[in-house]
Amino acid sequence: MDRVFIIAEAGVNHNGSVELAEKMVDAAAEAGADAVKFQTFRAEKLVTPKAQKAAYQQKNTETSEFQLTMLKKLEFDEIAHRQLIGRCRKKGIMFLSTPFDHESIDMLNNLGLEIFKIPSGEITNLPYLRHIGSLKKRVILSTGMADIGEIEDALDILESAGTSRENITVLHANTMYPTPMEDVNLKAMQTIACTFGCEMGYSDHTLGIEVPIAAVAMGAKVIEKHFTLDRSMEGPDHRASLEPQELEAMIKAIRNIEKALGSGIKKPSPSERPNIEAARKSIVAARPIDKGERFSEENLAVKRPGSGMNPMRWDEIIGTIAQKDYRTDETL
Repeated sequence: MDRVFIIAEAGVNHNGSVELAEKMVDAAAEAGADAVKFQTFRAEKLVTPKAQKAAYQQKNTETSEFQLTMLKKLEFDEIAHRQLIGRCRKKGIMFLSTPFDHESIDMLNNLGLEIFKIPSGEITNLPYLRHIGSLKKRVILSTGMADIGEIEDALDILESAGTSRENITVLHANTMYPTPMEDVNLKAMQTIACTFGCEMGYSDHTLGIEVPIAAVAMGAKVIEKHFTLDRSMEGPDHRASLEPQELEAMIKAIRNIEKALGSGIKKPSPSERPNIEAARKSIVAARPIDKGERFSEENLAVKRPGSGMNPMRWDEIIGTIAQKDYRTDETL
């Protein structure tokens, strides 16, 4: 990944409609994202019938239904996946999807996915991690709700199953929708990278776009952000998602920050070189100086422009003899 890899997280914001999902692919591509990511699951293999929804899901959907009922409405079969993959190819954007069960892992692998995204909720799922690790694909691992020890265990499982550390990017994340600013803890992203020597990134669930932009300034190589076509739609994740114009603004800002980070080599840039002569100074005659006169702090000064002798040679010049006559303000 030569530049920041930006994932527009469609998730389940398609509300179970392939047509809506295709529009999300179009919006993500138009916004400039590198990939658009969905979620692949079979509800019966993901949750038990009586599993309760998270508090934020209850707030944003019918509170009376269980997770299973909600998720059944949001499933996509293999035909829908193939349709979305085709749409992504047409729009020039990578298709990604997070699998939540073994059957979904195999289906996505058979569909040719190059990158497998592991969601935060599966970081303690040993059989799941081992399955994905055995594919030896590039892996993006989210770490919401996890501590350092749990991240270490997950990485060990992925590696022992066959996925090399250099093919794993670890995303710092907070699994609350939306995430309060005081809980973001963006410095933990760098802690993860330093601890495990891996490529780092950030999966953002805050409102707004400033935190993922800050993450890029801190070295994130992957950014994931939920988006929706309309935040007012009913569904578990719409409220904490960006709308298309906000997604585009975030991506433009990230690309600008990427440019601004530069090479790290401190030297005059092409744009500022023309200003060197105008902004810097030279050693000049403070008054008329006759040939043979000794240069001193009384007859020399430092003034713009910087087209003459560099003032860093001041000590070298003081006490030497003028080899010609100098007019006031003439550069040496």
